[in-house]
Amino acid sequence: MIDEPDVNPTPDPDEAEQVLTPLVAPDTGPAREWAEASRPLVTVHPDELPEGDSHLSVTRTFCFADLCGFTAYTRSHGPHEAVAMLGDFRRITRSVAAKRGVRVAKWLGDGAMLVSTSAAAALSLAAHLIHYFSGRGMQVRVGAATGEALLFEGDDYVGEPVNLAAKLCAAAPAGEIYTVTDIVSLPDWVTCIGDVTVRIRGVGPVSGVHRLMPSGLVDERGGELSRLSDELNELTLELSAELNELSNELTEFGSGGDEPWASPAE
Repeated sequence: MIDEPDVNPTPDPDEAEQVLTPLVAPDTGPAREWAEASRPLVTVHPDELPEGDSHLSVTRTFCFADLCGFTAYTRSHGPHEAVAMLGDFRRITRSVAAKRGVRVAKWLGDGAMLVSTSAAAALSLAAHLIHYFSGRGMQVRVGAATGEALLFEGDDYVGEPVNLAAKLCAAAPAGEIYTVTDIVSLPDWVTCIGDVTVRIRGVGPVSGVHRLMPSGLVDERGGELSRLSDELNELTLELSAELNELSNELTEFGSGGDEPWASPAE
């Protein structure tokens, strides 16, 4: 007779699941910002309240993160694995964003829009996502920009830095961050590998765009580029040798006959 499993097993204290202490942060949301911006008007009489719509201008760092090649991944791995990958992307993004003080403003299919009051926090989250997914068969690219935007209907943002961040994300190579944010306080595990000029439709060339990557991936890419460079040099030498050999054969063929070359008779 097979013993029935114990439906209420006694938990082993050594195997108890670790639970993170709840994160407690001061309220920095739209409600508090509107209250602080409108402090002189909080309690005035209705007749004294100015007419017209109000818009709250805030300074934020906006990030757009995108899973690269998600359509191809779906085609090669099937929809079930693709949905699992997308779920992993959203779970990791949500969890890391909370720990780094960044807000997930909205999900955009296989991407996300992120908002932060700190450029360093936003870029750290972006680099974290690139690092995490680099070893899981999927790469992430990110565009980021800092500037003033209008807070619209309490939870949406309208302004140039929002559009710029989205365009930079579309232009960034897989595994990189394109950003025009301040990188003075960049963490030591994130590296700036140079600046580029990005031409954006409707805007024109944007110069001074920083290219950022997790430092560990920079080393890996450097090794990969070195290997590809060596292979290219080898192929170049082989092709050069073959061309020289072909040239010698053509020379011998041209000088092999006693009669000079003649044009065909008309």
